[in-house]
Amino acid sequence: MTDPNTSSFTIDFDAIYEELNFTYNYSEFIPDPDTQPCNNFSIPDAVMIVVSVFYILVFLLAIPGNLVVGLVIGLSKQSLPPSDLYLLHLAIADLLLAITLPFWATSVTQGWVFGDAMCKIITIIQELSFYSSILFLTCISMDRYMVIVRAMEARKANRQRVSWGVCAAVWAVGALLSLPGLFSSAYPSENSNQTVCSERYNPGTADDWRLATRILRHTLGFVIPLAIMLPCYGVTIRRLLHIRGGFQRQRAMRVIVFVVVAFLLCWTPYHFAVMTDTFVRTKIVPYQCPARIAVDQAMFATQSLGLLHSCVNPVLYAFVGEKFRRRLSQIMRKMGILERTSVSRSSRSSLSSEITSTFM
Repeated sequence: MTDPNTSSFTIDFDAIYEELNFTYNYSEFIPDPDTQPCNNFSIPDAVMIVVSVFYILVFLLAIPGNLVVGLVIGLSKQSLPPSDLYLLHLAIADLLLAITLPFWATSVTQGWVFGDAMCKIITIIQELSFYSSILFLTCISMDRYMVIVRAMEARKANRQRVSWGVCAAVWAVGALLSLPGLFSSAYPSENSNQTVCSERYNPGTADDWRLATRILRHTLGFVIPLAIMLPCYGVTIRRLLHIRGGFQRQRAMRVIVFVVVAFLLCWTPYHFAVMTDTFVRTKIVPYQCPARIAVDQAMFATQSLGLLHSCVNPVLYAFVGEKFRRRLSQIMRKMGILERTSVSRSSRSSLSSEITSTFM
């Protein structure tokens, strides 16, 4: 008697498997290289050491240099014109950026060894310095435009009081824009045994968050300030060329123009590299491993150039700003660092005005 739960009908699975294996030959499968994940580029140890030493040198130049700038501006017996006040706060922003350099120098060679909390703090300080620097440069360009091109309106406005409010607003906006630094975390690297400090988003929303923060960085931290600065300086310089004594007044603009150009030279390459990275991640640019690796290398190199900016401005003041050198010499004589020398009447005469300011 047969079991009702069984059937006399059987299937020869071996024959089916043989047929399938014969029909579908998987040995000819070739993966599409465009769909394969890219290997992260590796930096030679010698290059890492050079970059680390570079960060330390920039730190050693930036700290005393910006402290001297703050001392020269802060010890002024006269009330600071708005442009000088913005330059003072710009020096403070550069000091904040310089403070982060020893941490990045260590992380380049040893990985991030300072913990998750310090990763967030250092990233936020760096972002705060970046945003406040370009916003203060934008404020300087607008102030020079008002004083030189719209002199009558500038005299009527209480620019001294307004300038302090503008400084507070710049720091507040910079602090707000630096909050995405809270997404930075210390976590083990996938390609080495070191810990890295970098952005780490939820995988499901990573693309959206990264795109949002990148748009903020590109627009508020570069495109909009640049769109304000260039027309302001263009109109201001054209105005100076058409007024009496224009050559002397162009010299008054020299320090500020050099400061803006230095900022653009240091940070523009990094912005273009980050923009390209954004285009690659959002698939606007076709995804190819050679291009992906080249963008990563460009971001690493241009970020080092951007961090160099923290020590550039004091050098510009020392070599370009005649009044800065004179003020520094006076302070050093009062402190007994330099011998007192007789100063000619012409050099003691005040060359400052609303256009030249007391510092430049």
